[in-house]
Amino acid sequence: MKHLAVLAAALWLAAPALAETPSAREIMQRVDDRDDGDRSVRELEMVLIDKNGGERVRRIRSWSRDDGDDVLSLLFFMEPADVQDTGFLTFDYEGDRDDDQWLYLPALHKTKRIASSDKSGSFMGSDFSYADLTKREVERYDWTLMKDDVEVRGEPCWQIQGIPNTPEEIEETGYTKKIVFVRKDNYMVVRGLSWLEKGGRLKYMDATKVEQIDGIWVATELQMTTKQGKATEHRTVMRAENVRFDQDLDPDLFSVRRLEKGL
Repeated sequence: MKHLAVLAAALWLAAPALAETPSAREIMQRVDDRDDGDRSVRELEMVLIDKNGGERVRRIRSWSRDDGDDVLSLLFFMEPADVQDTGFLTFDYEGDRDDDQWLYLPALHKTKRIASSDKSGSFMGSDFSYADLTKREVERYDWTLMKDDVEVRGEPCWQIQGIPNTPEEIEETGYTKKIVFVRKDNYMVVRGLSWLEKGGRLKYMDATKVEQIDGIWVATELQMTTKQGKATEHRTVMRAENVRFDQDLDPDLFSVRRLEKGL
């Protein structure tokens, strides 16, 4: 019996560390580090839905390219006519440096640089803010693993809470707390709740369609809903089509000059 106890202890000690649940911080770092593709081109459909169910549909074309650890992205609204040729350029920097964003308004022939204090505002009337369109640095949050046995659409997930640890992060995003659901198989955030600092409202993010394209996991349909209590104030559906990676993209495409030139 003694020999059996010793053998059992030895087997337990030899069990791989991978069986242990990673910490919330480790999980979120893997989310940040996952391969999301490079030199991509895609077409987007943005549907704005008001509280009465009225819809406005916008068509967008976008490009994205890695520049070292930074990510550069450019998009133009193709239709309808009231937003046609409106452009948006983002330099999403790795580390503590504030991201740069510019919005080109063709009717005014004017480029507006988005200040940090304005990044919590609505992007083109949608439920996505300017801050939502960039990656948030993992270090700016205190992460807590809430549950490790939840499912989203049948896929095992971790449920993790994030609290901003600087007033600057709260000011820039407008969020005081978030809860995210991370798929265990691919480290994608497929659902999230964010508490808005002002107005007592909540935002609900849901990746309603996730696909693997050229080996890269992509959310091809996202919904962002703004709620006041149980009442839905507004909802945005974003659908991605014709997603392609490893395209031949000129680095000069991602510049304010090109933004103002248009397509």
